[in-house]
Amino acid sequence: MKAIIPAAGVGTRLRPHTYTLPKALLYVAGKPIISHILDDVIPLGVSSIVLIVGYKGNLIEEYVRSQYPDLEVEFVEQKERKGIGHAIDMTRDLADTGEPLLILLGDTILKSDLAAMVKTEHNVLGVKEVADPRRFGVCEVKGGFITRLVEKPADPPSNLALVGLYYIRDSKPLFSALKYEIEQGIMNHGEYQITDALQIMIDNGEKFVPHEIEEWFDCGKPEAMLATNRQLLEDAGGTVPEVEGCVIVPPVSIAPDAELVNSIVGPHVSIDGKAVVRDSIVRDSILAEGAVVKGCLLEASLVGAHAVVEGGFQRVDIGDSSEITFK
Repeated sequence: MKAIIPAAGVGTRLRPHTYTLPKALLYVAGKPIISHILDDVIPLGVSSIVLIVGYKGNLIEEYVRSQYPDLEVEFVEQKERKGIGHAIDMTRDLADTGEPLLILLGDTILKSDLAAMVKTEHNVLGVKEVADPRRFGVCEVKGGFITRLVEKPADPPSNLALVGLYYIRDSKPLFSALKYEIEQGIMNHGEYQITDALQIMIDNGEKFVPHEIEEWFDCGKPEAMLATNRQLLEDAGGTVPEVEGCVIVPPVSIAPDAELVNSIVGPHVSIDGKAVVRDSIVRDSILAEGAVVKGCLLEASLVGAHAVVEGGFQRVDIGDSSEITFK
């Protein structure tokens, strides 16, 4: 089984943080988004992983190769943003082998029994009930099988949203459908959607079943990043680090080389390596590598790498290498 992870997105809604980092490398609950995904995929025993990169893709490649040196991974660059279907089609030379394929979108963290899912005898699509399915790809299920897929429908046939998790038993029918979709110019919302290729497979007799995931974490906006950070920290639990002169309120994730002095940290705080928190109270926040917080009461904030925030009671969303002083 091969795994494909599309991670070419720009992440415009997460600026200023994505001015300097691709979305997949943003830090949440103790590690970058891409690490959460890879750490779920690797135990499945995949033969190799294909990462589709684009915006600042060299940084993703450098990170993955340094942090996962034994991983069999290949990189494909998507220079033009033409949709997930187009991105998957670009892996044809590497993945159109007839092997099973596991596809996970590189900006979404999921909690599910993937090991059980990949043992299913049919193709599988990850789904989750949502209140407003009009913003997602939606599936219609009859007799236990998926019969119809619609991308962002005005009149949804169900409230089962596709979550960006696809298990394909045989890669060849998928790539055949993608080829047909692109040759025929079948576009939806200006892009080649994977949902259209999957619908072609269904129309050709391929069987798909839904797999309802336990949790679905969106990392598309700052408030969503913080909500994801909160829930993942809650799920992880773990021991509370002891820091002399500080009060740590769980759950938290604090890098061993972070520096905490005379501060109260937590709950729901992630602090990356070499970050500094001094004479402050920090809660419900994410501090990236080398961030510095001094003399602050900081809440519901994202502080970028090597940024400095000093003084006052604030909520901030500050990008890398910036500096704010409140007087």
